[in-house]
Amino acid sequence: MSIHADGRPPYRADHIGSLLRPPGLRKAFRAHAAREISDADFRAVQDAAIRDVVKLQHDCGIQVITDGEFRRISYWEKFVRLTRGLVVKPAVFTFHDDHGHASDFTAPYAEGRVSRGEPVTLDEYRFVAPLTQRTPKVTMPAPSTMHFYRFTDWCTPGVYGDPREFFSDLGKIYQQEIAALHEAGCRYVQLDEVALAVLCDPAAQAKVRQAGGDPDALVDLYVDGLNEALKAKPPDMVVGVHMCRGNYKGMYLSEGGYTSIAERLFNRAQVNHFLLEFDTPRAGDFEPLTMMPKGKGVVLGLVSSKVPQLESIDALRRRADEAARYVDSSRLAISPQCGFASTMGGNPVTEDDERAKLRLCVEAARTIWG
Repeated sequence: MSIHADGRPPYRADHIGSLLRPPGLRKAFRAHAAREISDADFRAVQDAAIRDVVKLQHDCGIQVITDGEFRRISYWEKFVRLTRGLVVKPAVFTFHDDHGHASDFTAPYAEGRVSRGEPVTLDEYRFVAPLTQRTPKVTMPAPSTMHFYRFTDWCTPGVYGDPREFFSDLGKIYQQEIAALHEAGCRYVQLDEVALAVLCDPAAQAKVRQAGGDPDALVDLYVDGLNEALKAKPPDMVVGVHMCRGNYKGMYLSEGGYTSIAERLFNRAQVNHFLLEFDTPRAGDFEPLTMMPKGKGVVLGLVSSKVPQLESIDALRRRADEAARYVDSSRLAISPQCGFASTMGGNPVTEDDERAKLRLCVEAARTIWG
């Protein structure tokens, strides 16, 4: 059941893309990194795991099918690995949880001019598409991912004159990737946007200012970066932007509602719909949805991928009804707030929990919207 009359995504029940890697797949990643198994054997393990996870999604009744991001260590790792000019360095932010625990992580860094090396997601789409009659979705990190986590030191000095020059080169990589996906038959792409969500947080804004940056200028830069990446998008390619406050073993990067960026992001970003986190009070209320232009859909991330507890359909219906005070219910859908495994380790939930959450999204969509 789609919110569009022509059956295009988003469907009333969606999911963000990453799914829990089974133990055998995690073991194969480690063995391949240690050169204990061949590329061919590693690929065979990935292929088998993806077939299984496609069946899991079919069994749950979800209309959108991904490969679970099973060919990646993290949601952005493969993009960096296959893009010329990018390497990995420590990030300037940390993940944290409600108990005061913190965890460092890594970030992309431009050590040279960036350009498209190997296709990043084309193999993912080509493998999944023949396995399903439903809608395959391909996910990619948003362009801001390649800049924000080290916004004070994001490239080798002298490589780029300013960030906009970098985003121009970066945009060409997305344009080429999207063109290749479209030629292969893909019609649904999702960009995972963390930086803009983090910049909703007053604490993150203060951190940027303390480092000599301008958070408002970064918002403009990253929205423009999205549009640069999508400026050659074919008309029948549906693009959603997932807003994420960080998702690492149940931890997060930021909190704060969408108000400070909503007008610029919702109106200026040339995308079809937004997949927005609304699973906890950290995400703020629904009022920013009043700034959503007519014609753009909203997938409400009301089901948590971070905890095993199952939300009640009555509670989900109440929240969807509340959101409908700000944006017409004909433009609403439901999903988990994020993926279940943005990185290899995954969130502190089991596969049974994941299955129950996906089924819940499908059941809630039917109950709420018929």
